[in-house]
Amino acid sequence: MKIALLGYGRMGKEIEKIALQRGHEIVIKSTGENTYDINEADVAIDFSVPASAYSNISNCINNNIPVVSGTTGWLDKYNEIVDLCNEKGGAFIYASNFSLGVNVFFELNKQLAKMMSTLEQYNIAIEEIHHTQKLDAPSGTAITLAEGIIENTNKKAWELDEKTSEENIPITAVRTPDVPGTHTVTYSSEVDTIDIKHTAHNRQGFALGAVIAAEWLHNKTGIYTMRDVLNLG
Repeated sequence: MKIALLGYGRMGKEIEKIALQRGHEIVIKSTGENTYDINEADVAIDFSVPASAYSNISNCINNNIPVVSGTTGWLDKYNEIVDLCNEKGGAFIYASNFSLGVNVFFELNKQLAKMMSTLEQYNIAIEEIHHTQKLDAPSGTAITLAEGIIENTNKKAWELDEKTSEENIPITAVRTPDVPGTHTVTYSSEVDTIDIKHTAHNRQGFALGAVIAAEWLHNKTGIYTMRDVLNLG
């Protein structure tokens, strides 16, 4: 399979290694400028920057190239991409995190939220820790965790750092050197605390998940998630 890498930073290079190990060919390595011919590729993987993601993804869909995106910080235009994909009969997967373990963690988070939903004595909080080069805060993964809790409890929204309402979930974003990503969901009461936690040891898990998603999406049409790729329900 011929793969276009839209974004060739640290994640792009990690994806390249995994893709080559799995027998694929990298035909495009974009560092930001749309000077490539996307039609050289069978599928594209976008790990660019928020300012480039929408252009990258829409270019793929307009040219009938399936595209997988893990770029966060651009989701105010997500519905526009959905509409374009439906209009063009394209193929698209977005995930805030492609790690196979994190996507299992997302499902565990939802199940725990359902079980805790009637226990009002517990306060809910999320903490995410990432490397200092991460551009957005909170992380897309932390937002996905918060959304999973909101879907299954009486919480209404998430907010960064400070909790201003009992109906909201506070997310603390910590930036420290050389941390690929750690996410913790905490339920705390006066008598005990329940934590669930995912710790990434390196970027290989993110890269592997993105390549598996691209393999799965090839020759399909529609809008999917990692739940579809991993058959999680």
